[in-house]
Amino acid sequence: MTDQSLPHSTHGPENGPADGSSYSEAAWYGEKLPRAIRPYRSHPVRKLATIALVVVLASLLGISTAYLLIEREQPLNAVTIGPWHAYPKAGTADADPYSVAIYTRGAVIPLANGEGLALVAREDSAGHQLDPTCIYRIAGQTPSARLWTLTALDGKGHLVETLPGRGNLVSSDLLRAQDGSFQITAARNPHSGNWLPLAAAAKASDGLRFVLRLYDAPVTTGAALDGVSMPLIERTGCP
Repeated sequence: MTDQSLPHSTHGPENGPADGSSYSEAAWYGEKLPRAIRPYRSHPVRKLATIALVVVLASLLGISTAYLLIEREQPLNAVTIGPWHAYPKAGTADADPYSVAIYTRGAVIPLANGEGLALVAREDSAGHQLDPTCIYRIAGQTPSARLWTLTALDGKGHLVETLPGRGNLVSSDLLRAQDGSFQITAARNPHSGNWLPLAAAAKASDGLRFVLRLYDAPVTTGAALDGVSMPLIERTGCP
């Protein structure tokens, strides 16, 4: 049998498909392929517009999340002890950028490690948001410190106007029990014993926070705060 007796193929790689089409790249993008598997060749202008849109959306997302973190006015890396939150890295070189931005925006100078430690309470021991129109009992003991102060601020961290003209207590002026514990009443109107005045004309929407500042205290790091005793905050009444 000679080669002339074999039927010749009418199509192949050297001859192209039988229908006369080509195997070129243009044919691969042609209309003869089903739409589901047809490759998509985007226009350069459309591709640039898509990239620009992604960059803009990513930038907006980053700016929005940074703004929300700063607006909440609660620095990161907090150490929580009951209703109290401490930020041992505040005022150090290890402070994160968001915390630095929060302090800068609020014109707050945090205590350095060698000076002391500030603890902030925005909720009572039951987990309820502090209300400046309510009455609170703050009782217990604090970590060892040469001196400490307890201050009542509004929800934004600002000093408030009180009936006696002061909004803080100093540890050296407290009445204490024999075991060194104390009880403080935080209220708008005067109370017997240790009285911490709250804002005289505050509304519930104004917010409230207690700030306990320990000066010359050994507990200035997160590890040193493990197991320390902190005062309880109990709501005793509301109008």
